[in-house]
Order: sequence, then structure tokens, then C-alpha cells
Amino acid sequence: MAKERARRLLDELITQRGNSYADISRLIGRNAAYIQQFIKRGTPRKLDEQDREIIARYFGISEHLLRGVSSVDEPASSPPRAPKIIRVPRLALGVSAGAGTLDEDERPAGALAFDAQWLRGLSPHPSDLSIVQVEGESMAPTLADGDEIMVDPHDDAARLRDGIYVLRLDGVLMVKRIAIGPRRNKFSVLSDNPHYPDWSDIEPELVEILGRVVWTGRALQ
Repeated sequence: MAKERARRLLDELITQRGNSYADISRLIGRNAAYIQQFIKRGTPRKLDEQDREIIARYFGISEHLLRGVSSVDEPASSPPRAPKIIRVPRLALGVSAGAGTLDEDERPAGALAFDAQWLRGLSPHPSDLSIVQVEGESMAPTLADGDEIMVDPHDDAARLRDGIYVLRLDGVLMVKRIAIGPRRNKFSVLSDNPHYPDWSDIEPELVEILGRVVWTGRALQ
């Protein structure tokens, strides 16, 4: 009964917030169907403690409610465990999404803290991620001037596929969309903004792939 109560509560919270089951699965670094299976099928029978803590913080509730117990049942001797946090460095450089900039300054300029398990949902190498700033409008509306993007350097040319990457082309550091075309061993470097140029059927040796963009954040104006 207690576990059923926890599943019902989580289902109500997701509906009220306007989230999907997949949203909450991604929040805790699980596959997209994980939370739906927990709520609808009871598999797993209970959420891991760290998963409960992340979800509880997101919805602003006490973690014990996701265990299906009341506050009077809460053991006094089991304080909640602090989640592991990873600080992702913000590099003092910009990547061009416009006419092009050349900036080799890779000094850390601060850091942003993220939940470690959430980061593992983005990359199996969360400690190697870094954040840089977009400069220019060629990737609008996907990326705007001033957006911050998180880059996974392990997801590079060895695993190249359609997506948005930080790359170096003709000595210019830029963020662009890569599209794998039908011609073997060639791909295109594209701008999402139709007012900016594309480069089609590029020879791979002309482009240095520095990493895939796995997350972006921006300030609301």
C-alpha cells in the first residue's frame, strides 16, 4: 500500500507540473520509460534513494513521501544524504555562431554545479564536460548569442553523427550543426539560421571536431 501511495503521488505531481514521464526519467539520468514503468507497472518496486532525493527537490516535497511513508514513520537516525555535485568549468572563450571568431583562451572562468547523476544522463564522462559561450546568431533559433553550451569532448569525430558540435574549421572555433550525407566519408556543416552559409560535402580531415553539444542554457530577457 505504501509503495502504491508513492507511485500515485508522483503521478499526480507530474500531471500538475505539466511534465511527462520521460522528463522525470531524464532528470534522474534513466531511460525514457523508467518512471512510466515505475508508476504503471510497479517496476522497479521502489526508487533508489538518490533518485528520490533528486525528484523531491524538483517538486519541492519531502523525500520520505516518495517512499510511501508518513512523517511519523520517518526514522530519526537517517538524515537525507547530500547528493553528489560536479562542478563543470566555464571556459574563458567563445565559439562562433556568426561571422567567425578565433579564440584560443581556454582558461577556466568559473564553474556551474550540477547533480552528478543528472550529468551522467548527458555523458558517461561528466567530469570532463565544459561550458563555453555562443557568439553570434548563425545557429538561431536553436542557439542564441550569449547562450551557454555544455560540450562533451569524448563525443567527437570517432562517434560522429547528426547533431550540434563545437568544431574548428579553417582555424576558426565555431558551433554548428553537422549532417551526415549520403556520400561516404563526407558531411555538411550547417547553420540553423537560413541567413548564414552552409558548407556541404566537406572532407573530414578539414574539420577538427572538439565535442558534441549536450546541453544549453540561457538567461531570460
